[in-house]
Amino acid sequence: MIIATTEKVSNHDITETLGIVRGSTVRARNIGRDIFAGLKNIVGGEIEEYTKLQADSREQAMQRMIKDAQSMGADAIVNVRLTTSMVMQGCSEILAYGTAVKLNG
Repeated sequence: MIIATTEKVSNHDITETLGIVRGSTVRARNIGRDIFAGLKNIVGGEIEEYTKLQADSREQAMQRMIKDAQSMGADAIVNVRLTTSMVMQGCSEILAYGTAVKLNG
């Protein structure tokens, strides 16, 4: 599966637009991470626990989007975007979305 943030894929023509595909995940913080984050907030620097949580969430949302595109028979997903929103305090959604397409050669 080719994933692109652009409208086109180099060296390929889009032969068919299949529709919007998406994948999302909702993740919550946990008390263990919050304790470390609170300590890190005092001394400053990257909060690695949250960075890993967000990276894992993005990857899961992307994989779910790819699975959605595969179920449509897509060769690629173009115009891919990622967004996040807070669902409730300490809980956020990561959404990956794009346009599933068929490509030539």
